[in-house]
Amino acid sequence: MSKAAIDHQQLENLTREELIVLVKALFKENGELKARLAALEAELAKLKKPPATSRNSSQPPSRDEKPDQGEKKSGRRVGAKPGHERATRRLVEKPDRVIEAKVERCANCHSDLSQVAPARIIRHQVTELPPVRPIVIETQTHEVECPNCRTLQRGVAPEGLEPLRMFGPRLEATVIYYKQQQHLSVERIVEAMIELHGVELSEGGVIAILRRGGDAAQPVAAAIAAEVSMSEVIGSDETGVRVKARNYWHWVFRSVAGVAHIIDRSRGAEVVRKFMGANRAECWVSDCLGAQLSSPAENRQLCLAHQIRDLERLIEQEPELIWAVRMKALFQEAIHLRNRFRDEGQMTLSGYCRRVTGLENRLAELLTEDQSGTIARKLYGRYVKHQDHLLYFLNHPEVPPTNNACEQALRPSVIHRKVTNGFRSEWAAKAYAALETVIDTAKLKGRKAFETLVELMGIPVLPFLDIPAP
Repeated sequence: MSKAAIDHQQLENLTREELIVLVKALFKENGELKARLAALEAELAKLKKPPATSRNSSQPPSRDEKPDQGEKKSGRRVGAKPGHERATRRLVEKPDRVIEAKVERCANCHSDLSQVAPARIIRHQVTELPPVRPIVIETQTHEVECPNCRTLQRGVAPEGLEPLRMFGPRLEATVIYYKQQQHLSVERIVEAMIELHGVELSEGGVIAILRRGGDAAQPVAAAIAAEVSMSEVIGSDETGVRVKARNYWHWVFRSVAGVAHIIDRSRGAEVVRKFMGANRAECWVSDCLGAQLSSPAENRQLCLAHQIRDLERLIEQEPELIWAVRMKALFQEAIHLRNRFRDEGQMTLSGYCRRVTGLENRLAELLTEDQSGTIARKLYGRYVKHQDHLLYFLNHPEVPPTNNACEQALRPSVIHRKVTNGFRSEWAAKAYAALETVIDTAKLKGRKAFETLVELMGIPVLPFLDIPAP
């Protein structure tokens, strides 16, 4: 009789020998179940992924869980380290105003010291902002009737003071700067303009300026995008964005020629193909998104920062996995080697080539260690497939090992999304992308964002008041 089929009444009818046999069988089954449970728990512990952080994933540091330290003191000494040279604000060589604090009389014997030359002059400067008030330029267009032909003639306002224009380029650039760079809402821009600049603007007026800025930036951004698409080395990345309460994607394409931003409904390869047109890059630097890997390029460089984060998470999941530890160390060493040779100039060419060969041999050796039976099988398969795309940058100094520059170019978009919750219209999204293209490209070439916006918004009007532009 099966022990599973024995009910209470049948147990009472069993003999002593039968009960002993049944108990022994139950003890054996219980032991087997405990062993099976322990094995399943161990397997579950291996499969359980560690929490995502900025160290082991693409999660931004702002989303990392911060430990609650309370009032506990770290014990570290506060302030500069011993021997650190004190840093002070540099004095302006030509201050706008100099006020001399002269000694008129001796505080001890009351002698007259007004004509005594000072033994030393101690300089101290206070920097202040003057009160800001708007400057209004009025044009008065004359209409004259010709006495000969009786036709009405009208004067023409100077360029930059056209009748349809209400605001100068510096004012419009300020509004766009607050929205684009400081991520202020329209309501807060209205408040900032009246509080800081004394200019009364309606929300509709702010939106009109933003729309005009986007229209002015479109042709400039298109020219920058065309130049980037013809570059030999292009990096790219993408992030989510909300437009009209729908999910869109903010793409960035970066090269030495500029930084192109595009907001599109798709995350697919058609966005890359449309951007590139008939062009084909020499090398494409990106993560492992399928749309990025299908970009038109002769060669590729996988972002090693992404790979190091993936390996870090793998190591946290299973610290005994030596393969992952060695692979992470190899990628870090490769980046460090490139920086020492290219940026710091600490190595000869022959020494560099010897180290590169050593790293390539180590990579090939690690990829012979089959990881199909471990939790590293996914990364192992990726690296075997893209072996030629992992250390490509070592033999091509113009290729970066990561697409961190693209991620940094997208950070303002992420901040903008969190602060404003996205765009309410497609024109606003396109205007933001075009303006960001112009601003980021200007920064890449060493120019300031505000100065770029002022030039973008038209002819300066301050010269009409004999006021030079800053």
